[in-house]
Amino acid sequence: MSDNPSAFPVSDIGVHGQFGMTLRDAFALSIAGGMAAYSGTAGGNYGPGEIANRSYQVADAMLAARTGDA
Repeated sequence: MSDNPSAFPVSDIGVHGQFGMTLRDAFALSIAGGMAAYSGTAGGNYGPGEIANRSYQVADAMLAARTGDA
């Protein structure tokens, strides 16, 4: 998979490791919100599993495009 840094990096992660979500998770979260808002309108009807799977597919594509792997 492409580079997947922290979405909200901190300067001192201390002994607890990486804080927060990854960039992939942040992308998927944004995509899922849009899909959920659109679901049920204009003939679009997405179930929770479909939203989750498609959100991460698009997030992976976004990461690949970001690093030139697309």
